[in-house]
Amino acid sequence: MNSAVLQRDPLMPRPPSMGPGLVPALAIHGLLVLALAFSVRWRASEPEGVEAELWAAVPQIAAPPAPAPEPQPVVKPEPPPPPPQPVRRSEPEPDAQIAIEKAKREERERLKKEEEEKERLAEKRKQEEAQKLAEQRKREQEDKRKRELEDKRIAALREQNLKRMLGQAGATGEPSSTGTAARTAGPSSGYAGRIKARIKPNIVFGDSVSGNPLATVEVKLSPDGTIVGRRLVKSSGVPSWDDAVLRAIDKTEVLPRDVDGRVPPSFEIDFRPRD
Repeated sequence: MNSAVLQRDPLMPRPPSMGPGLVPALAIHGLLVLALAFSVRWRASEPEGVEAELWAAVPQIAAPPAPAPEPQPVVKPEPPPPPPQPVRRSEPEPDAQIAIEKAKREERERLKKEEEEKERLAEKRKQEEAQKLAEQRKREQEDKRKRELEDKRIAALREQNLKRMLGQAGATGEPSSTGTAARTAGPSSGYAGRIKARIKPNIVFGDSVSGNPLATVEVKLSPDGTIVGRRLVKSSGVPSWDDAVLRAIDKTEVLPRDVDGRVPPSFEIDFRPRD
C-alpha cells in the first residue's frame, strides 16, 4: 500500500471533538446494561403454569393420578437379647422325690446283680479251667503209665530174646540163673574161700575180743590179680582187728585167678577173728 494514500488530505475537514456527546453516550449505555440485566432475570425465573383444555377426536378417559409413594417405615436395629437367666430348679414334690429314690435304688440293685453275675461267671470259668487242667493231667499220667508199661513189655521181650540167643550161643550159667550174660561177671562161689585162704595166713592179731566181729573189705585187682587198692567198707568195731586185716591184704600183694582164668576187677570179702 502506498504511503501517500495514508496521508490525510489537507483539504478534508477535521472530525468534530467527542467531548460534548460523551455524557449522553454513557447514559444510554447504562440504561442498556440495566435493561439486559432485567431481561436476564425475567428469563431465569420459573414460568407460571398455563392451563389448556385439549380436545380429542375420540373421547378418552383420563387415568387417575399415580398414588403417592407410601412412606417407608424406619427399621430400627433390634436390641440384643437379654442374657439367659439361671434356671432355678424347683424342689421336687414328695411323689417325684420318692420316684427318684426308687429309681436310684433299682439302679443300684441292677448294678449289684450284674456284678454278682460277673463274679459267678468268672468262678464258673475258673472251675471249668481247673477241671480241664485236672483232666489233662490225668490223661498225661495215663499216657505216661501206658508208655511205662509198653517200655516194660518191650524190655521183657528184649530180655527173653536175649536169653534165647545166649542159650543158642552156649551160655555158661546155671539152668536156674536169671542173668542174661553169656558168662557170670562176678567171682564164682568158691573164689571167696580161695581169697581168704591166701590172705588169712598174713593176718597178725593177738588181741582178745568178745564175740566174732565182722570186718568187710573191698579189694580192687588188676587183670593179672595184683592188688591195686583196698577199702574198709564195714568196720568190725574193733580197730585193731580192722587194721590187722588191711595189713594182711597189703602183704598178700597178688591174688589167684578164678576158675575161668579171669580176675574180677573188684569184690568185697568178710573177715572174722574166729573163722
